[in-house]
Amino acid sequence: MAVGDLSKTGEEKTATRGQSEVNRRLKYISLAVLVVQNASLILSIRYVRTLPGDRFFTTSAVVMAEVLKVLTCLVIILLQKRLNVKETVYFLIDVIVVQYKDTLKLAVPSLIYTLQNNLQYVAISNLPAATFQVTYQLKILTTALFSVLMLRKSLSRVQWISLLLLFAGVAIVQVQQEGNKEASVKDTSTQNYTVGLVAVVISCLSSGFAGVYFEKILKGSSASVWVRNVQLGIFGMVLGLLGLWWNDGAAVAERGFLFGYTSMVWCVIFNQAFGGLLVALVVKYADNILKGFATSFSIIVSTVTSIYLFGFHVDVLFTAGAGLVIGAVYMYSLPKAPAGSASASSSSSSSSTSEKTDIDAEMEAFLPKYLILLPLVRAGAGDSHQKCAADKSAASV
Repeated sequence: MAVGDLSKTGEEKTATRGQSEVNRRLKYISLAVLVVQNASLILSIRYVRTLPGDRFFTTSAVVMAEVLKVLTCLVIILLQKRLNVKETVYFLIDVIVVQYKDTLKLAVPSLIYTLQNNLQYVAISNLPAATFQVTYQLKILTTALFSVLMLRKSLSRVQWISLLLLFAGVAIVQVQQEGNKEASVKDTSTQNYTVGLVAVVISCLSSGFAGVYFEKILKGSSASVWVRNVQLGIFGMVLGLLGLWWNDGAAVAERGFLFGYTSMVWCVIFNQAFGGLLVALVVKYADNILKGFATSFSIIVSTVTSIYLFGFHVDVLFTAGAGLVIGAVYMYSLPKAPAGSASASSSSSSSSTSEKTDIDAEMEAFLPKYLILLPLVRAGAGDSHQKCAADKSAASV
């Protein structure tokens, strides 16, 4: 009997060690995916927007990314229904048309995300990639502030300090860029630093508001990740087409929807459409510290790559500002220290709040529409029913 128990204990220890090794590898894979996604999209957009020759319409790229995202999610839903087209159609009609009130909830977030995607193109077209990457971390500050104001959440003292450091770091970078505009924006006839800065600030504000608003209206929702993406994508396509007609309607009618599309442009669009889904699938294996480290490391990658690709100049001020931002992002992602056994439940709630806000900031970094995953990921900390639904959806894929 004792021998059997010892054997069983040994097997359990071996299984536990094996599972720990798998989880460790998944964390490293998640880190790599997050870093590559965060850095590659910004660098590739900057690259295609600074190439000589005909430029593609950014409004059409936003619409095309939405189309690809919706098609991908429809295929995944079809696979979940075991390739039963009839059942899939009835299911989609039910969740999108019959439950139209639930679908309409996503109209406002979709409008904000569509605006944000277009603003990111404007910002990256007018700002150096490294400067955009650093400045865009202000979305953490706006998300935290909107969470406090709209959801009555509380932040730890370390998080408040990190937000101050974040703001200071971004301000230092802007001072450096203001004094070095000619070096950072070579072709002033087509690039405007002020326009880029205004675009990224508005994008950060919309990012923070959209994330918190999205959490508020969908709290308690049990809808599938892929269904939510389809609902968002439908509104995104419609609103994106309206934006295209308003901003580039005459030019698109004359030159065509796909004018200026090259293989590199298609890579950017595919990165937008599928990169967010990939990040969504791996983000559940990455804790807050890992996500904060990935964001920080992606800033370094973007800066180093910008030096070689775009001749970006790094001086002491930029290094100091970027260093403050990197440190602040990492500090903000640290879990709250428990205040004691008497306040264990309160600490757990605060940690959950921190996790929610951090996931918001990470997921919105470059593909905000895939923030749809956040309620399901967040539910893992506070709503076991939703976590079950999310895991079931992921397992089906």
